[in-house]
Order: sequence, then structure tokens, then C-alpha cells
Amino acid sequence: MVSVKQLGYLVFEVSDLAAWQDFGTKILGLGLVDPRADAGFSLRMDGYRQRFFVEQGPADDLVAIGWEVDGPGELEAFAKRFREGGHRVTQGTETEAAARNVEALIRVTDPAGIPNEIFHGPKKVSEPFVSDVVRSGFVADAQGFGHVVIAAKDQDEHEAFYANMFGLELSDYIRCEYFGHKIDVTFMHANARHHSLAFGGGQLKRIHHFMVQTNSVDEVGMCYDRFLFSGGMVHQTLGRHPNDKMFSFYGYTPSGFHFEFGSGAIEIGENWESMTHDRVSEWGHHPPQLLTKAYRRSKESRDKKG
Repeated sequence: MVSVKQLGYLVFEVSDLAAWQDFGTKILGLGLVDPRADAGFSLRMDGYRQRFFVEQGPADDLVAIGWEVDGPGELEAFAKRFREGGHRVTQGTETEAAARNVEALIRVTDPAGIPNEIFHGPKKVSEPFVSDVVRSGFVADAQGFGHVVIAAKDQDEHEAFYANMFGLELSDYIRCEYFGHKIDVTFMHANARHHSLAFGGGQLKRIHHFMVQTNSVDEVGMCYDRFLFSGGMVHQTLGRHPNDKMFSFYGYTPSGFHFEFGSGAIEIGENWESMTHDRVSEWGHHPPQLLTKAYRRSKESRDKKG
């Protein structure tokens, strides 16, 4: 079965381009490429010409997910598979492929209506990427840029779609209660990265978060500091996940959905066995408002004693 080889890129439609440019370059440490006046820009992090397309618009949401395949034969095999499976396939024009810096692409939508672009022949850059702020660089290239977590209306339908149509394999599940919220998330992989895609229900936007992974745990702490001192809003504090062992934190992007910045994830091996985890984190990843409540209780207690 022909499978996608990696998560190649994400396309966002955002209302504040300037805020996103500062966020992408000064906080995440990505490189600015292809600025297009008031239309948008792209962001680079490795040997690929770009990993994020940031476009002007009111949605403040995910526009498309890009998946790489090996060549034109594989792309045609995917188109055939989608059509035989009853899915509508749109062939990207030469102009659309050029705008993504790929040789060719097709488009399909998943069961939740999220557009996916399958492409081959991405443009790459010979000069190694060097970040101005993330000196150790990123875990990307052959593993793809990171991962994305999206909304799903039906977990089983979504898993079957990405397994049967894209060739993704199950990594594991997390099913638990998290501060009063039901968590039911499915994680799937395309290569050695623990998961390139995850999905769950109950989300306000198409995307819950995207993740970029750096080579050093110290970079996570330094990004955490940069984000805090920039006035950014933390969604979940520093912590480590039980499934991929990622050490990370979560914050709000300028568009209101979340990002994860992490390091230290394990990789999928040949004898990988999926399982269901009963907690979101081994430690940490706490909502900051809980810490605020704890501080207030402590202060009230001290005031009463004083």
C-alpha cells in the first residue's frame, strides 16, 4: 500500500500578519521566506523551502494540511485510491503547485471537512537552516516539520480514513478525564516521528494545535521565557507526555488556536505496539489558571494568619 511519507506543511489563514511574523520568527525561531506584501509569507525550519504558509484572511484557522509522497506515480495512485473510495479529488493547477513550491498536488477533504493536499517534488534549499534564536535547530527534514492535532466528528471514521486512504498507522490513544474535560485523542504516524497527526472532538476550530520539535530541552525553556516576556498567553505549562515522552509547553498563537514547542520525543520502531494511555501528562502541562487559584488561596491563608 502506497503511504504518505511525511507531514510536509500547514497552511493558515490569519487576520494579523504582523503578529504572526513576530511570533513565527522571534518566538518559534523559524525563518521568514517569500514575503508577499499584504498577502502573507512562509516560514522555514529545515532543508525544505518552507513548512508553513501564512495567508491573509479572516478565518484565523487551518486552511490545509500538506502531505508528501515520493513522486508522480505515487500521487496518481493516491488520486485513484481516493476516487475508488468515493472521495472527490481536485487536481491542483500548475499555478497552485508553484505557489506551494511543489511539482504537483491534489486536494481532498477528510470526514470533518478539513482540506488535505497531497504533493510531490517539494523545493529544498541547499544552505543549512540556522535559526536566529533556536541555535540547536529542529527535528524535521525526513520526519516532517512536526505534528498537527485537528478536529474529528467521528473518531472511528477519521482513523479509518487516514489509515485506509493515507496509509497512516496507529501510534496510540489517550483517553481520560483532564480537569473536568473528557479527553479522547487518536495519534497516528507516517514515519519514525511518534505522531504526525492526532485528532479528537470538541474543538472550536479545525485545528487544536501544531507542534515543532527542537534538538535541545534547554531550547524549550528559553522559548517558554521568550513567550512569557513577549506577553504571550500560556495554555499549558511545561510538562512531559506519557505516549511520545515529549517535554513541552503550549501557548496561544495570534489566531487563538494553540502551538506546542517541545523536545525529547521518542521515535516509532519496527516492533511498535500501540496502547491506550489514561493520562495526558506524566507531570506538568497544567492550565495556568490553576496556579493562579493556588496562589490566591495561599495569599488568603497568609492574610488570615497575619
